[in-house]
Amino acid sequence: MSIRVLIADDQVLFRAGLRMILKGDPDIDVVGDADSGRAAVDAVRRQRPDVVLMDMRMPGVDGAEATRQIVHEEKLGARVIVLTTFEADDEIVTALRSGASGYLLKDLQPAALIEAIRIVASGGAMLSPSVTRHLLDRFAARLTPAAAEPASRLAHLSEREIEVLRLLGQGMSNREIADQLVVTEPTVKSHVSNLLLKLDLRDRTQAVIAAYEAGVIRPGAVRAS
Repeated sequence: MSIRVLIADDQVLFRAGLRMILKGDPDIDVVGDADSGRAAVDAVRRQRPDVVLMDMRMPGVDGAEATRQIVHEEKLGARVIVLTTFEADDEIVTALRSGASGYLLKDLQPAALIEAIRIVASGGAMLSPSVTRHLLDRFAARLTPAAAEPASRLAHLSEREIEVLRLLGQGMSNREIADQLVVTEPTVKSHVSNLLLKLDLRDRTQAVIAAYEAGVIRPGAVRAS
């Protein structure tokens, strides 16, 4: 079954370019587009896409508010990837707290975008490595004081789950974590599912923020790519 994608961006040429890129993949079906946040929410309700590619800075209702509305209307079942040219501190965290399952920069390669769509459609989450580093370098100190009893949040995690959380926070994939810990990829998936359940988190993106807030990772911990 094809992955149904909706594009929300106020630039006509960019929407057209994304359509051309995605049209070439037999597993993806672009079911609509929108030029504002309000139009995006309305289009999601009509078209019921699996994944929304959301620009952050649009007229009227912005991408963050549109994301919040889409994600919190559970019957829609849509997941959001923020796709933007901006790597601003406040914007990144606002998007993630609004419920986005991914935050990617518009300079990524077409193949990387298609892979991100597949991952998010299957229930995963994607942060570009540069965004993960940016969060660590600029926001770790700012986020940690806001955490409510960070130690108690991790009290129910095993040592291995805490280690997996730390590696998630560094932007590693399941395969990379498996290689790092010398375990199988299914074992890593099981650990990720368990820690998300124990911490009451929706996906890996929220786990990254939780890792910052709990002080599991430190600025400079993420490798360059």
